[in-house]
Amino acid sequence: MNNNNILYGKGSAQDILEYVSDNVERLKGAGVHPRLVTIQIGEDPASQAYLASQMRSAEKVGIKSELVSLPDTVSQDEAVRTIESMNSDPSVHGIMLHMPVPKHIDGRALQWAINYKKDVEGVTPHNLGRLFLGRPVLAPCTALSAIHLIKATGAKLRGLEAVVLGRSDIVGKPASLMLTGLDCTVTVCHSGTSERGLLKEHVERADVLVASVGRPAFVKGEWIKPGAIVIDVGINYVDGKLVGDVEFEEAAKRAAFITPVPGGVGTVTTAYLLRNLIDAVDWQLKMEE
Repeated sequence: MNNNNILYGKGSAQDILEYVSDNVERLKGAGVHPRLVTIQIGEDPASQAYLASQMRSAEKVGIKSELVSLPDTVSQDEAVRTIESMNSDPSVHGIMLHMPVPKHIDGRALQWAINYKKDVEGVTPHNLGRLFLGRPVLAPCTALSAIHLIKATGAKLRGLEAVVLGRSDIVGKPASLMLTGLDCTVTVCHSGTSERGLLKEHVERADVLVASVGRPAFVKGEWIKPGAIVIDVGINYVDGKLVGDVEFEEAAKRAAFITPVPGGVGTVTTAYLLRNLIDAVDWQLKMEE
């Protein structure tokens, strides 16, 4: 394995956070103090470290970050009213709903209740529709991070075969749209692809591979096309250790670039959340839609 081909996210994250910090100063100079609110329903101990890290990152760049915790007994209507109160509060510039939510709560309906101009995760129909039409303002942060790291390789992307594993609303689908916008030829693989036994065949021809399936070492290293760009979005815990969806050691022997887990896409994702907040504030300050 050649360590020179490992695509760490730290440098990209720092660049994005510098941009955010500069723009926070610009906005504060105009009397606007960017404020981000995260809503959490119920206690999720596994997510506490992530949320604490997110809030620390926000504070470092001058963003006021708050956590609103609702009990796991809260009703759907009560949760919607909480979001609506934030929608109407001009001092709140960004709203995100921490997932997962309790089973009796419709998380997607709550996300869709967020004012699209405050939707820092880019998950409302308005923002996903803009992405589909090629005019995004706020797009899903993890997909943005994956594309940022692909661009950071400096590769000429036009015409390359890009394969996306997974079709989630926050990674697979938006990443495939973004890659299409970069003139890649895009294939989206999912459980049906695996059931037909065709996954290996698709991965083997990928010049760019984005893996987001949530299964540890699901993509075998020997499947990777020599010289490919491999973006591993997977977050899996195996024996207390964080690992990705790609068999890293073997894949790294073949890939031109590969992101590690941890230290890759996830590192950039929080930075993009804060960058989205800056874009959200600017959007709110404009009179036009």
